[in-house]
Amino acid sequence: MHTHTNTTSAQTKPLKIAFLGPFGTFTEQALWQIAPENAEAVPCTSVPQALDLVRSGQADRAVVPIENSIEGGVNATIDSLSHGSPLVIEAEMVVEVSFELAIKPAADGSIPNIQRIGTHPHAWAQCRKWVAANYPDAVHVPATSTAAAARLIAEDENPGFDAALCAKTSVERYGLRALHSNVADNRGAVTRFVLVAPLGNVPPATGADKTTVQVRLPDNEAGALLSMLEQFAARGVNLSRIESRPAGGPLGSYEFSIDIEGHISEERVAAALIGLHRTCPQVRFIGSYPRVDGQRPTIKTGTKDEDFVNARAWIAGLMNGTNN
Repeated sequence: MHTHTNTTSAQTKPLKIAFLGPFGTFTEQALWQIAPENAEAVPCTSVPQALDLVRSGQADRAVVPIENSIEGGVNATIDSLSHGSPLVIEAEMVVEVSFELAIKPAADGSIPNIQRIGTHPHAWAQCRKWVAANYPDAVHVPATSTAAAARLIAEDENPGFDAALCAKTSVERYGLRALHSNVADNRGAVTRFVLVAPLGNVPPATGADKTTVQVRLPDNEAGALLSMLEQFAARGVNLSRIESRPAGGPLGSYEFSIDIEGHISEERVAAALIGLHRTCPQVRFIGSYPRVDGQRPTIKTGTKDEDFVNARAWIAGLMNGTNN
């Protein structure tokens, strides 16, 4: 398994990993990027269900989608990680996303009049222009995942739609007939997935890391967002993603899901988090983990670890009279 796991060497049973199923999803593809060969993959019908299996101890880990290069953040994952008993991200994976428009093979080889297409809402968003150009009268029928749509059209006599937009692996697994391959409005679209674990030791820094937090701002406080962002800017910490989400209370209450370039063990990142903890009513740490692209951040002058260490030594010298 090409990632840090908080398991002991005494553990001999296969790692049980929950994922957004059924079998044949892009999430399953992401899972096998990092899972050991003997891992037990446990398909779930939703992201909250997969994460709750980890919370309850029924699964050791979960793999869920968190961000798409076309549609942005996956709200179900962001919200599920932000509420409930804490979980942490241990690793991230990226899967290139393209779809096939598939039908259940007919004995006579006929093709139905395609008026309704079943797929996940994110998949539909990535293909809606293609569908409008090729099947202008077709409408979307939402499914819990692309593979769920594929399985339903393969196994149900009345699935509620005529074709499914799904991955090639789903076409093969469920014995479907692909009418069109490489369906997408934007070539090269990718989805980012994360490996989620119970609370435990944070994976060690690699120099190319990412830290994810959820931050709630004070209600009805002018400049609260600017104050939060200044905690990062003052310490030379760059953000690779920031998204607002309703806090679940009255209108106007928001939280921000944030990806930080760097590891919590780095002085500049830790200092920014300390600043957030001092000034914001709620900060949830959701993990520090290696970046899948291996890209190292550019460290601004004065924000390296040794700069913070030297500054503290200078203050200590002032306190004991050895510095001026």
